[in-house]
Amino acid sequence: MSQSPSWRARNISRPILNWYRKVLPPISQTERDAIAAGTVWWDRDLFSGHPDWSKLRGFPKPQLTPEEETFLAGPVERLCDMLDDWEIRRIGDLPEHVWSFIRDNRFMGMIIPKERGGLGFSALMHSQVVMKVASRSPAAAVTVMVPNSLGPAEMLLRYGTEAQRDYYLPRLAAGQEIPCFALTAPEAGSDAASIPDRGVVCTGEINGQKVLGMRLTWDKRYITLAPVATLLGLAFRLYDPGHLIGEKEDVGITLALIPTSTPGAKIGRRHFPAGQSFQNGPTSGKDVFVPLDTIIGGPARAGDGWRMLMDCLAAGRAISLPALGTGAAMFCARYTGAYARVRRQFGLPIGRFEGIEEPLARIAGHAYALEAARRMTASALDAGEQPSVLSAILKYHATERMRAVLNDAMDVHGGRGIMDGPRNYLFGTYMSVPVAITVEGANILTRSLMIFGQGSLRCHPWLLKEMEAASLPDPAEALTAFDRVLFSHLHGAVSNTVRALWHNLTGGRFAKVPKAGPVTWMYRGLHANAVTFAAAADFIMGALGGSLKRREAISARLGDILSELYLMSCVLKRFQDEGQPAEDLPLVEWNYRNALYTMQTRLDEVLANLPSRPVAWLLRIIAFPLGRHHRPAPDRLARRVAALILAPSAARDRLTRGIYIGRSPSDATGRMEVAFAAAMERDVIEDKIRASGTSIRRALGEIPRLLRENVITQHEAEALTEASAVLRDAIDVDDFAPAELTGRETSTIRAAAE
Repeated sequence: MSQSPSWRARNISRPILNWYRKVLPPISQTERDAIAAGTVWWDRDLFSGHPDWSKLRGFPKPQLTPEEETFLAGPVERLCDMLDDWEIRRIGDLPEHVWSFIRDNRFMGMIIPKERGGLGFSALMHSQVVMKVASRSPAAAVTVMVPNSLGPAEMLLRYGTEAQRDYYLPRLAAGQEIPCFALTAPEAGSDAASIPDRGVVCTGEINGQKVLGMRLTWDKRYITLAPVATLLGLAFRLYDPGHLIGEKEDVGITLALIPTSTPGAKIGRRHFPAGQSFQNGPTSGKDVFVPLDTIIGGPARAGDGWRMLMDCLAAGRAISLPALGTGAAMFCARYTGAYARVRRQFGLPIGRFEGIEEPLARIAGHAYALEAARRMTASALDAGEQPSVLSAILKYHATERMRAVLNDAMDVHGGRGIMDGPRNYLFGTYMSVPVAITVEGANILTRSLMIFGQGSLRCHPWLLKEMEAASLPDPAEALTAFDRVLFSHLHGAVSNTVRALWHNLTGGRFAKVPKAGPVTWMYRGLHANAVTFAAAADFIMGALGGSLKRREAISARLGDILSELYLMSCVLKRFQDEGQPAEDLPLVEWNYRNALYTMQTRLDEVLANLPSRPVAWLLRIIAFPLGRHHRPAPDRLARRVAALILAPSAARDRLTRGIYIGRSPSDATGRMEVAFAAAMERDVIEDKIRASGTSIRRALGEIPRLLRENVITQHEAEALTEASAVLRDAIDVDDFAPAELTGRETSTIRAAAE
């Protein structure tokens, strides 16, 4: 019997509960499943306004095992040695010997336990492998990552029957089965819950025997590895009109594993996504009969498909695409910095011009932050977390910053970046950006609906509990529960509001943060912003109520603030884990200043567009009592950051550790490595020449005189001559005979003109 509600509950909380139920937007079961998927971790601390920095700093440093390090230095390095992205894009596929190497070394079974025939690697190692391969070839990275990401292997490990695991996992690990997973349909992309593909429970014949099964009809597109797959993971809505397996007629979204050799299943044709050569294409089937035991997890899992997908995506979204984006950013940091040192204009390396320093700083800064977030999030997965909100943050920002970094890298490279061919190490990755932006949740959707929309329910200390209390069927029990949660929420909101105003007046000087040497002040600033975000989120959600679900622009900006809080937390954690090297401090400060400026800007935009003007005015007083004083990283700081990738140093090596580094001068990146070393030697010699009063532009022609006057030594003269040839070779671009591009020996246009 429920306890009688208190006076407070009857007289204060009841009217609020009645209003709350009216403004609460309807939430479908698929939305509930998405909200409930995964776990919350550091995002809860940030959302609460009480980040426990000791918890973050006490989280173990991400580390690979000796076995994983050996695999990375062995098979992964050898795979990268084999890859030629220009050749892969030219022939439209990985060469056969590369496919064989991937299969033979069980790259497709990285997440499968050893006892099932796989490699049994950690999430951190899975991410590390994808990152390194991606720095060599996006197509190869996608080929490796898809079997280990959202797909049959992960589904089987989580939900498969023992019989399914025993049969398929060893075959998947050995590459005997090539898997794909078919979710997207022409009319169900981001709204995957509206899957039109259907299955009907019925009886049919297999090998002359009547069995209970499903007759499936599907039409899917954009399915990676589908053209070469032997095993198709399929998402569809299952119906049971004859009630052969239960009482429900609409059983719900269901997942099944279907051999592509099944009569009626169609694969083979290919899409050509953004000029990339990984296997991707449509698959379809009409009235394809399969037994019920093809359902992942067996018939008992019929209808559980959406929740299964959301749970897997909560973890998988944190690995593959973030590794791809991080690898691209680190690659650009290393080779754009090298090119900016090698390439000269007006007698100077272009990296010494302020106009180039600015994009170089962005490239290096983003690379540092993405690697910090990649490591920390993958390590959280290994610790048993499935942080769905943080996964969405990482997927969105890794791919968006990948886009920004590659745009900057192309700007710095200029014509060298756009002339495609075997010498161009940048263009293939640049072309792959739209793919990363689009898949595993389009970025527009992720930013505008998921990060704050899902985060506000999953991470907020009280909001979901209030919704659950309001939904209780017993009126007295609902009121009592709602009253208890409501006043806890109000207490927290008032506390956060007062603390936010205090921290913003004092610059966070009195915030409870760790003593962290040169970055203690950054912890204070970040803490103040976390408290401000928590207070603002409560006011804004209260002012908008259920309409927040439709205010996607406001939700997106609040999501940006939560994202910056998380990414900057990762930056500080990385700096700590690496022993707080003084050389890296410019990278940390660059990220910090830009993060605080972005958070300030986004909150200002939210308040400018908030319909409730009194709430907006109040929040301006709380958030900006002394005005909007944060500014982006200044030019002097950008110059220090850019300098880190313009010369060899331990900081540059830390920044790019984990990507493939070419060594052969016949390789596109190896050629740039050799040229970078030559440029450093050239610059030292030229400094001596410049000091003698000789113009650098005439230095090569003046070598005999410089030798006679003892300005340079014979060894330096030879080194300067050799460096000149090496550097010219490094900046050269490809050209082709007409037949190589058109199949015709001469231009028919020119012949016609003659």
